[in-house]
Amino acid sequence: MQGMLRMIHWGPLLALGVISCISISAIICGLQWWPIYTLGGAVNMAIFLMWDVLTLYNLFSSAVVGPGYVPLGWKPEKESDLKYLQYCNQCEGYKAPRSHHCRKCQRCVMKMDHHCPWINNCVGHRNHGSFTAFLFFAPCGCIHALAILIPAMYRAINREVSVWTNVYLDPSSGLSQDLFVVSFFSVSLSVGVTFAVGYLLYIQTFYIYYGSGREPLVQLGIKSFIGCMFAVGLAIGVIIAVGALFYIQMKSILKNETGIESWIIEKAYYRDLDEGEPEFVYPYNLGKWNNFKLVFHWKRRPELNGIWWPVIEGCDQYTFTIEQIKQKHEKKERSVEYTIQEKYAGSYFPITMGPQVCCCPPCTDEPRIAVNPGDRIVVTRWKKRWLYGDKLITDNELKSEYCGPDMGSIPFGQFHIKFINSSFIPRTRRIRGWFPRRCAVEVMNGTYEELINPSTQAESAKRKND
Repeated sequence: MQGMLRMIHWGPLLALGVISCISISAIICGLQWWPIYTLGGAVNMAIFLMWDVLTLYNLFSSAVVGPGYVPLGWKPEKESDLKYLQYCNQCEGYKAPRSHHCRKCQRCVMKMDHHCPWINNCVGHRNHGSFTAFLFFAPCGCIHALAILIPAMYRAINREVSVWTNVYLDPSSGLSQDLFVVSFFSVSLSVGVTFAVGYLLYIQTFYIYYGSGREPLVQLGIKSFIGCMFAVGLAIGVIIAVGALFYIQMKSILKNETGIESWIIEKAYYRDLDEGEPEFVYPYNLGKWNNFKLVFHWKRRPELNGIWWPVIEGCDQYTFTIEQIKQKHEKKERSVEYTIQEKYAGSYFPITMGPQVCCCPPCTDEPRIAVNPGDRIVVTRWKKRWLYGDKLITDNELKSEYCGPDMGSIPFGQFHIKFINSSFIPRTRRIRGWFPRRCAVEVMNGTYEELINPSTQAESAKRKND
């Protein structure tokens, strides 16, 4: 039931609307252009309906089944393995290998690829195959729809023209050629010369001169014709956009990568290695055919549990997670602290911040955060007019809100943050997002680790004094 409720969202409803528009238009035209009482017409319509059924089945399957979620509070059996994994403060557990936290689903997703608005769900371990099948069948159905709509609309236009011209140009009708000329110029005077010239081009068609007149009659009114034209535009858009996404997904599947993992792999090859550290090797590429079988199968659910994964020789379950942790540390080392000087309410279009800030927002669906003077933000990403980072809060506020007075430390990533008076540390429920650059000024001293660990800050100050 909860899965079906995901369909009540603008994304799935819009996808269903596009499918319905294209399908209804193609069926109406197809039944006139190639009637089903003929063998060819029946086969044609059966194949088109098959595309429809397969597209809708995989759309609903990928939305309802979902990607699979890491159990809340999950951690590995061996305590010694905890250091190889990242801690998720929202789910209050450790992230399993290949899993990532989705801020929209509010869960850690197994083998997360991305959050798709068209299914209102994440694409991951359990629904990757059905989602990719949806991306395949949708363009196939649209190609078939174009093969029905374009000939049917052509026949609808030229059939009506041929009926009109046969009456006036056929010598056996008893009407003179002069009557046609008078009629033509009457049309010219009433609706304009442009339409008249177009009308002449209309009647100079292959269908008029070589058609037998016994072809099935396709009749479309003005509204129906406009609807069919709209359906043709939608079908072309689906073929281009969804077809491109299918190509991207298949490339990732054959390499056994997700979209998120592709970014991590790219950064791994450019990361500065520590002394004696071996080059990074992606552990999940088992070969194209084996990678393909992990996603596409006839079983209802994948054989793998979404927690542990087969790896190549020389790697283990934590090869990839260790690389992630190293990249996280590098990111924290590059981070900069900012202090807020001007209030920002979290609006996506902050008009009061000026036209340049308002008209140049970051091209992402990531959240904006409200900030007030005196707030401190650890910034990890920069745009020309926007900053992205984590809001910091005092330990006393954190203890009273989340942990209680007797809690000695809380996990944050790979750090265990000690409570020391007047120190600043991130919330367990992280508040992070974009805010305008003009609201803040950079703090010129102090690193991220010093901010979240006061003992490190004290040691750093002592070294400077020495």
